[in-house]
Amino acid sequence: MTQRLQGKVAIVTGAASGIGEAIARRFVADGAQLVAADIQDLRGQALVSSLGSEASYRHCDVSSESDIRELVAHAVERFGRVDVMINNAGSAGPAGPIESVDVGAFDATLGVLLRSVFLGIKHVAPIMKRQGSGSIVSTASVAGLRTGLGPHTYSAAKAAVIHLTRSVAMELGESGVRVNCICPGGIATPIFGKAFGLDPETADRAVPLMKQVLATAQPLRRAGLPEDIANAAAWLAGDESSFVNGHALVVDGGVTGGRMWSEVLHSREMLQGAMNNLA
Repeated sequence: MTQRLQGKVAIVTGAASGIGEAIARRFVADGAQLVAADIQDLRGQALVSSLGSEASYRHCDVSSESDIRELVAHAVERFGRVDVMINNAGSAGPAGPIESVDVGAFDATLGVLLRSVFLGIKHVAPIMKRQGSGSIVSTASVAGLRTGLGPHTYSAAKAAVIHLTRSVAMELGESGVRVNCICPGGIATPIFGKAFGLDPETADRAVPLMKQVLATAQPLRRAGLPEDIANAAAWLAGDESSFVNGHALVVDGGVTGGRMWSEVLHSREMLQGAMNNLA
């Protein structure tokens, strides 16, 4: 594996599991120095122990401005700079019809999915502007691009992340700082299990089942994996994407492209059968 992130300092939120863990591992393998942040302290500490001296862990509630401020300060104190900010921490949020959504759950979900991205960008921007360089990458979702791919609150928050990315990219780009986001499709991670009410341990065990279910959800007939998103994040964080700014990179196996051809053919056959019956 190339050392495309050699010499870069990266912060990854939500790093203790799922997509965040895959990004953290990929970044260190690519040569980055890492600050991993999460509220799952045991898992986060185990992660950085496995990654060695180039990684550091911080407990961080991403909806708390003081926690984000201290996270960024820790990265600068430990490694001297911040080159990459990955705003990844997530939550499925409340599901169900709109009249059933609890206001408290709505606010909490926006705190994790949207406020956290705003805070991460806000507190890393002055550092990157002084450096004259940096890459900010936030985890959005295909649910922010199309309806029917996630719960209402989750979808609205991810749509806001995409537009916040585009808006801030127009400001920070003038200082040499790039701002992009990734829109994953169906990725087999514990967050899916948690969305169905499973506890974290059970959600982990459910990942193989999720892979089976998601394997038929898009034209590419396999489930998306956390490593697929980590690959995209590594590219956006590195110099190979140095002319990419304000972009929402879709990594979804084609699910947002439209109806799968097999579905179109099936519908056409049903329609043809109906027409034949009328003849």
